[in-house]
Amino acid sequence: MPYFVTMFIEMPCHGLNRTSSDVWRGCIRKLLEKWPTAYKKKIIQECRKLPSTSELEELLLTADPPEDSTERDADFGWDSDLSSVFLLLHLIPPSAQGRRKPGKVSASQAEKHLVVFKKSGTSIQEHLDAITTSSQPYLLAVGARKNAVHQFFIVLDKNAIPCRSTSCLGAFDEPIKAHFVFGTSYNPMLRNMYTFIQTTVYNIDVGKVKESPRVAEVRVRLLH
Repeated sequence: MPYFVTMFIEMPCHGLNRTSSDVWRGCIRKLLEKWPTAYKKKIIQECRKLPSTSELEELLLTADPPEDSTERDADFGWDSDLSSVFLLLHLIPPSAQGRRKPGKVSASQAEKHLVVFKKSGTSIQEHLDAITTSSQPYLLAVGARKNAVHQFFIVLDKNAIPCRSTSCLGAFDEPIKAHFVFGTSYNPMLRNMYTFIQTTVYNIDVGKVKESPRVAEVRVRLLH
């Protein structure tokens, strides 16, 4: 295993390039504590106001399943927390970054650059060998189904780095830190969403990072 991968796994916290270790130690706590209480419900509420699409309705159903839903009904899609993260891509769409024509990149397309799912028993090495272009870090989720993931990896430069966390929210935190450790830029399709998490949830580089008007607007709507 390459030295930089081993170093990342062994580091007690991952924000050494741009922020202090103390700042990053609090990041995962902020995400795990604030997301279910301060953000998730409001994101769902705001997304219910958006024009309906099949992808949006499916995410709303998995993020906020009805009380009378059966186990069979819940046996599809991602788990509730990760579905709410994907909903954020609908509130802060990739086309809002200004470099692409509106509608050219959909939220569902952007999802594929955030998390890739593979069924248990699938060869991780075959997945890595199939990568033909260098890309920013993304999550590889392995499990029986999308809402029953038992292991997450950060994929970077054809390396699969095991995540410390087995929860969706905890694993989602790790690729964000990987951007800082390895000095990689945010994927253009995910830049607005990652910037929102960085400045609004983590409170890192607030006022220093360039934000799109949409990011600022969504922050106001979710925090008030």
